[in-house]
Amino acid sequence: MEHADLVSYGMFGLIDAIDKFEPERGYKFETYAISRIKGAILDELRSIDWVPRSVRSKLRQIEKAIAKLEAVHHRPATDPELAAELEWSAEQLQTALNQISQVGLAALDEILAVPGERGESITLGDTIADTSAHGPMGAFEIAETRQLLGQAINALPEREKLVLTLYYYESMTLQEVGQVLGVTESRCVRSTPRRSCTCGADFRPQSGSRRPESDSSARRLWRGPRDPLRRCLG
Repeated sequence: MEHADLVSYGMFGLIDAIDKFEPERGYKFETYAISRIKGAILDELRSIDWVPRSVRSKLRQIEKAIAKLEAVHHRPATDPELAAELEWSAEQLQTALNQISQVGLAALDEILAVPGERGESITLGDTIADTSAHGPMGAFEIAETRQLLGQAINALPEREKLVLTLYYYESMTLQEVGQVLGVTESRCVRSTPRRSCTCGADFRPQSGSRRPESDSSARRLWRGPRDPLRRCLG
């Protein structure tokens, strides 16, 4: 909440106080205006608060009870002690705590650590893991798969390598590839899947040869869709 917003809410309360003030009652205008200004600000804050007032009330009760118990026992309060102080059952306390746990909001740009010697600060957003990013093993498997795929493509004849390059990298249709090579589209249709399967076969470990455990990415690629090149290059 910006300070300017609070000031504007208070101005509405002041205007309302001017309109409704009755000097004949004998009260000072300042006393009447302060109560109207505070009321206007609180009304606006409640109107934009998405948390029910009952939950806010429970939160204040729990905070007061915790502060009282900690002052008496000089240690954190336990749940049974807190329930006894509030005269609630254990189920009521847990329900209230679950409701209160959804009240707090935090900004992702909130600074958690002040800048150090290098002038870098840590925000709340920096501590949240990026689930869309690949881990070290995933990044290594992707790099290995691309390397194996590049070796398989380089082993193809030049003409067939050109077909795959135009189809997968240049995103040309088979008809356009046929026009470039001077062959019919049906010939490209027969050629492209055959070369894709041939490249996929190059990913499989040779029988009797010892392959490192990192070849798991190649084996998964071969067990994947029918077109290994489309999966890797897409």
